[in-house]
Amino acid sequence: MSYTKHEYSDGAALAAALADEVASRLAAAIYARDSACIAVSGGSTPKKFFEELSTRELAWDKVKVTLVDERFVPADSERSNHLLVAKHLLTNNAAAATFVPLYYDAPSIEEAAVIATKATAALDKPFDVVILGMGGDGHTASFFPHGDNLEQALDLTGLCRVMTMKAEGAGEERLTFSFSSLSDARFLALHIEGQGKKDVLEKAIAGSDETEMPVRAVLNRAASPLDIYWAP
Repeated sequence: MSYTKHEYSDGAALAAALADEVASRLAAAIYARDSACIAVSGGSTPKKFFEELSTRELAWDKVKVTLVDERFVPADSERSNHLLVAKHLLTNNAAAATFVPLYYDAPSIEEAAVIATKATAALDKPFDVVILGMGGDGHTASFFPHGDNLEQALDLTGLCRVMTMKAEGAGEERLTFSFSSLSDARFLALHIEGQGKKDVLEKAIAGSDETEMPVRAVLNRAASPLDIYWAP
C-alpha cells in the first residue's frame, strides 16, 4: 500500500493545489514528449478543480482529455460526465485541448465500449495524469461493489480497454476504463472531500475485500504510487 495524503483547509485550497500539480505534470509531459494526456472523473467533487485547471497557462493544444468512466447517456444529458467536463474544464485556456469521449451513440453499451476502446487506443499510455474520485460505497471509476464485470475490470493482467459495468448502486449502465488502463499513470490521484468520504477511505484502508469496496484495489495494487487529496 503506497500512498501520500495531502490535506487542505477547504475545497478551494485543494482545487488550486491539485490544479497546480496537474498543470506541472502536463507541462513536463509536453516538454518530454510534445503531448500530454489526462483522464478525469465526474461527479460534483471535481468542479472547482476543473475550473482552476482550465485557467492554468499551458500548451493546451497539445493536451488530450478523456474520462475515467462515463454513464451510458447522451453527451447533453445532465447526468453525463462529458457535459460536466465541457462546462467546467474545456473552457478558458483549456478550450484548446482535445476531448476524447467514452460515450458513443451505439445500439448497445457493449458496442459503445468497443468503439470507445478503439477511439482511445491512440491516447498516450501510460496516462500522464489520472484523477480518480470515490463514492460513499467505496467505488472508484465505475468499479462498483459487486458489479457484473468487476473481477475483469480489476484484473491488472487484463487488456487496457473500455469496459461495461452494471451494478445495483450505479444507476445507469456505465463505461469505464479497466484498472490496467489507469493503474500505471505517471501521476495517479484520488480526489475526495468531506468527512464522510474520509471515513469511507479509512474503512477502505482498514480492510481488504475489493468486491465490497473496489477502491481498495487502487490503494493496494496500483502500479503507481497514489496521491490522496482531501479537504473537509
